[in-house]
Amino acid sequence: MPGWKPEGYCSVSPYLLCAEPQRTIDFLVAVFAGQILRRYEHADGTLMHAEVKVDDSVIMLGGARAGAPSEQPHLHVYVPDVDDAYQRALEYGAHPVQAPIRKGDEDKRGGVRDANGVTWWLATQGTR
Repeated sequence: MPGWKPEGYCSVSPYLLCAEPQRTIDFLVAVFAGQILRRYEHADGTLMHAEVKVDDSVIMLGGARAGAPSEQPHLHVYVPDVDDAYQRALEYGAHPVQAPIRKGDEDKRGGVRDANGVTWWLATQGTR
């Protein structure tokens, strides 16, 4: 049924409040080939709201402000090559949480923490 959500959006999107949201936007673009869909700023030029598409998902971000501080969520992202994505994240300045490893299920998974404290769990399912 058209009209109740933007074309190409899922019904549920993660929403991140970040002290330095542009750093997370840049991280999404550099590590996951994210595409900035929309961006709105407050009158003072700080980020009010942004949306970045990563593959088939949209991540929404807001700049942390008084009464809405930065929070440190964990997000899980399936990627075609977990080792490559993990390495790109580290090269971009993310801090390692866990090197990619298979722990008993069919996913090989690793984790990194970006400049805003968001933990990204990267995974590839299968034999890669």
